[in-house]
Amino acid sequence: MTFYITPYTYHRPRRWMRTAFAESDREFALAVNIREEKDEFVLNAFVPGLKAEDLNIQILDDTVSLEGEFKTGDGDYLVSELPNGAFHRNLRLTAPVDADKAEAKITDGLLTLRLPKADSARPKSIKITSK
Repeated sequence: MTFYITPYTYHRPRRWMRTAFAESDREFALAVNIREEKDEFVLNAFVPGLKAEDLNIQILDDTVSLEGEFKTGDGDYLVSELPNGAFHRNLRLTAPVDADKAEAKITDGLLTLRLPKADSARPKSIKITSK
């Protein structure tokens, strides 16, 4: 008697669903890293091939919105793993941000966004006087 064992049978339908919807739904969430420092937040994201005018960054209180679109060349590919299509990401931070002092730069496909905390969110020290 011969038994055929197929481990992880539930992966196949999931993989099929993922690839089926990936073709029809072109918008995806941009992967980011956010680091909190003493007076600011630092956001990093890979945006290969995008220029400054291809990105739209908006800041409102403690929410940062990133949106843009990766353009791809025409033609048929044997393998297509590079990001393509539109992306949109809303990120809510733990403290309000001063939008007027925010800085963004793209270097070698890496977006670095420095978001200084608003004065109301920064810790303040109070001097104690004794009599």
